[in-house]
Formats: sequence, C-alpha cells, structure tokens
Amino acid sequence: MSRHANPRLITELGLLVLLSFIWGNSFTLMKVAVETISPLTLTAFRVFVAALSLYVVMRYQSLTFPRHGKVWLFFTAQGFLQCALPYTLISWGEQEITSGLAGVLNSTPPVFVLLIAWLLGAGTSELTGRKIAGTVTGLAGVVLIMGVSVFRDAGHAAPLAQLAVLAASFCYALSPLIVSRFSGIPPLVTATGSMMSATVMMLPVSIIFDKPWMLSPGNEALFSACILAILCTALAMLIYFRLVITLGPLITTSGGYLRAGFSVLSGMLFLNESFSLSTCAGMFLIVLGIVIITAPIKK
Repeated sequence: MSRHANPRLITELGLLVLLSFIWGNSFTLMKVAVETISPLTLTAFRVFVAALSLYVVMRYQSLTFPRHGKVWLFFTAQGFLQCALPYTLISWGEQEITSGLAGVLNSTPPVFVLLIAWLLGAGTSELTGRKIAGTVTGLAGVVLIMGVSVFRDAGHAAPLAQLAVLAASFCYALSPLIVSRFSGIPPLVTATGSMMSATVMMLPVSIIFDKPWMLSPGNEALFSACILAILCTALAMLIYFRLVITLGPLITTSGGYLRAGFSVLSGMLFLNESFSLSTCAGMFLIVLGIVIITAPIKK
C-alpha cells in the first residue's frame, strides 16, 4: 500500500461524510414537516422540487437522457426504491416514533446489503470477514450512541411505524445494488431521471388521496419541506449516485451509521441535548467501522 493516502478515496469519503450529515439532519426536518404536511404530499413535494432543480442543472451542463427503455425502467426502479417508497414510509413512521428511534432503525442498510448478497449468492466480494467486522462495529457504535433509552421507547412505539422505517432501510439496501449495474450513466442524469420518475408516481397519489390544496402547513413545516427537497433530496441524490459507482454499495450504505451519529450531534448542537462519553465512544466505533470496511488491503 502506498505511504500516501489516495486523494480520490479521500474525496469520496469526504462526500460520504457530507451525505451522511445531510441525511442525518433529515429526520428532524421530517419530524417537523409531518406535523402539518401529510407523508404522501411531503414526498411528492420533495421529489418534484428535486426533479425540477436537477433538470435545470442537467440542461445547463448540456446533458441528455438515454433513449433506451431499459434505462428508464432503471430510473423508475430507483425513483421508487430510493425516494417514493422510503420517504413516504419514514415520514409516516415518524408520526408515531421519535426521530432518534427512526435514525437507529434507518441505519441498518449495510446489514441488509450483506444479507441480500449472502441470500442471492452474488456479490461475494461484499462478504469478506473484514467488511462484516466493519459492519458490525459500526452498528455497535449506533447502538452505543442512541443508548438503551431508544430501545425502551421502541417498546412503546407503534410496531407498524417501526416496521415501516425498517422497510425503508431495506429499500435503501436494494437501490445501490441496482445502481452498480448502470455505472456508465452520469450521476446527474441518474439522479434527475430517478426524481422525475418518482414525481410521476407521487404527484397523482398525493392529489387523489391528500388533496394538498386543502392542507394548511405551518411556516416551519414549509421551510423544512424546502430544505428536504433541495438539500436532502436533490443535492443528496447527486452525491449518492456518484458514491455508489465510486465506493460501491456496501461502503455507501455504511453512511447510514454516520447518519445516525450526525442526528445525535445535531440534537446536541441545536436542541441542547446532553453529551455523554457513550456518544463519543459510539462515534469512534462508527468511524472505526467505516475505516475497516474502506481501508485498502495491503498486498
């Protein structure tokens, strides 16, 4: 292994941290938004604004969509698995459970990635002992940060809400496994096509079931929805589709651990929540787990 760190790897890991930071704060934003905006309409708004924003950038860069029907099936699958379904499930679940518990449950995609690879007998490179050890280490860090109080809350939270957030994690595990098969498409094109597909799915559902023109969202909910759309969806998806290609499915989904950690740090910084040694130790385990998964193997 070279004495000097790979600059490209450092850049990609930096983007992984940024993505985890953005998505780590999305749980709080969703919690605020769903107080006056229904989950279906919130998801429709997020993907519509994201699709519009990304399309403007795509046109500015003179990029075009592929004309092959197979590629648009891929965009549709991504729009459904990475946005339409999980966003709705998490938003609905956070009506019944705390954002902290949602963060714990939604940090499990790396575990699902390994399980899927094992069950399908595919992606054997994902099943090395080192990567399994890193996954378990990161998960232990999440548990340590959130503490036993989160799991005490789980006993009182609506079971269906917990299952909904876990189902969203399963979607997040499936999505990058599909993306890796279409690595030749620019991330911006993939993100835009996926958001457009998600918009086509969610707008009619929102109009039929929610009648969004009848809603009366508060200012905080509207602000949260706009941040969710622009930063947590448009920008985040652009980074996400790049990382799946450059880092691979397992490393990208391992950002779920950092996501949970950042959600706790945000609470301490902005909500004056308490800081403890267990939080510091948990963050160390999370970082250690990702280092174990991503560190180059000496030859």
